[in-house]
Amino acid sequence: MADVTPDITIVEVGPRDGLQNEKRLVPTGDKLALIGLLRAAGLPRLEVTAFVSPKWVPQMADHEAVLRGTPPGEGLIRSVLVPNERGALAALAIGVEELAVFTSASETFARKNINCSIAESIERFEPVAKLARQHGVRLRGYVSCTVECPYEGAIDPEAAARVALALSDLGCVEISLADTIGRATPEGVDAMLSAVTAQLPAARLACHFHDTFGHALDNVDVALAHGIRVFDSAVGGLGGCPYAPGAAGNLSTLPLVRHVEANGFSTGVDIARLREAEVFADSLRG
Repeated sequence: MADVTPDITIVEVGPRDGLQNEKRLVPTGDKLALIGLLRAAGLPRLEVTAFVSPKWVPQMADHEAVLRGTPPGEGLIRSVLVPNERGALAALAIGVEELAVFTSASETFARKNINCSIAESIERFEPVAKLARQHGVRLRGYVSCTVECPYEGAIDPEAAARVALALSDLGCVEISLADTIGRATPEGVDAMLSAVTAQLPAARLACHFHDTFGHALDNVDVALAHGIRVFDSAVGGLGGCPYAPGAAGNLSTLPLVRHVEANGFSTGVDIARLREAEVFADSLRG
C-alpha cells in the first residue's frame, strides 16, 4: 500500500468510550484483542482507556493493564482520557502519546458528569496541560453536549465556541465537539460549527457524533462542508454515555469509513480487517 496521508483521520474510541458503560465487565484480554484488531485495520489513533476511578466507571478499572498491553507503534497515537493530574501522572508513567480531558458546553451536564462547573473543569485541567507540555505529548479536549443537552435542551452555539476556545487556550492541540446524546440535527451542527470555526480553524477541530436518532452521517456531511477532517467513531457502534439517558450508540466506524470514501475521501483503513474487528466488538456486548 502506498504511503499516502489519508484525507480523513478517524479516532477510534471503541476501547474506551465504546466499552465504558457495558454492564458486563469486559476482560482485559478481550480489550487488548480488540485493540490489536483495530491496529491491524490501520486505525492510527486509538482511545485505549480512561484513568478514572473504578468507583465511577468500573469498566475502566484495568486501565493500567490495558495501556501497558498496548505497546507503542510507528505512527500510532494512543490516547488516554484523564480527569485530573493524578490520572495524567499515572498514564505518563507508563507511556502515552496523547492525554485527553473532557468538559461540556452545558453547565448542568458538567455538574452531573464531572461534578463541577465548566470554569472549574478548565482550572482542573491546567496541571494536566502543564504535564503534557513537560512530557511532549499531545493534549486533546472533548466538549460534550455542543448542540443538545439531556437536561437543558438546545445549547447556544456560542457556548460551545467559548468552551472550545478555552480548551485551545489551555493548550489542547485538538478539540473534539460531541453530540453526546445523538439529538443534533444537521441544522444544529451547522450553527454550532459556524460559531466554533469563527474562533478556531477547522484543522484544530474534530467531531464526535452519536447515531441515536440516525442523524450521524448527515451531520458528518455538514462537518465535512465546514472543513472538519477528523472524526471520532466506535467500532460496531459501541457505547454511549452513562450520564446521558438514551445516548446509546456512537457513530460506527465501518459505516463512517464507507460513507466518506464513497464521497471521495481516503481513510487508510482496511475494510476487511475492520469487519473482523466489528464482529469481535459485537461479541463483547453485555
